[in-house]
Amino acid sequence: MTRRQKLNGSNEICRSVDRSLDEYFKRLDGEMPTGVYDMVIGHVERALLASILERADGNQSQAAEMLGMNRNTLRTKLVKYKLL
Repeated sequence: MTRRQKLNGSNEICRSVDRSLDEYFKRLDGEMPTGVYDMVIGHVERALLASILERADGNQSQAAEMLGMNRNTLRTKLVKYKLL
């Protein structure tokens, strides 16, 4: 089993990120990427926060609990990603 198969076999979120990265690198057409980590974490974190906040019907305390983080930390992240 290759490393790639192990990554893909873990869960659907991992497979989605892997497919997105494959597409990203194809679009670069051989150019060297920079800042990939920050780009991926930023996009995934923003999508996660938006989804959880929607599921919590905008209730930040409930969303923070669902995420397992402090409400103030959540609020800081919501401001960062302009989700408020």
